[in-house]
Amino acid sequence: MNVEEEVERLKEEIKRLGKPQDDGSYKVTFGVLFNDDRCANIFEALVGTLRAAKRRKVLTYDGELLLQGVHDNVEIILKPTPEAASSDAVAKS
Repeated sequence: MNVEEEVERLKEEIKRLGKPQDDGSYKVTFGVLFNDDRCANIFEALVGTLRAAKRRKVLTYDGELLLQGVHDNVEIILKPTPEAASSDAVAKS
């Protein structure tokens, strides 16, 4: 699996485990992602995939490197896709 595929899978897993926000984004804590059995089986290097997604501006979180235990409560926010943001704006008007 290449990096782009891993980032896409990560987006799917954040949507599965996270809570949808009013702006179309999804929010999940690092601990929830890290301790999920399905994520553990998919991602050989979850932290590396998170960093790659952050560099691509797909998601955001505080800090550079997330470590199990220490950063379990850090919120990871999957940014809304342009389609979700525009359909959300249409629904509100």
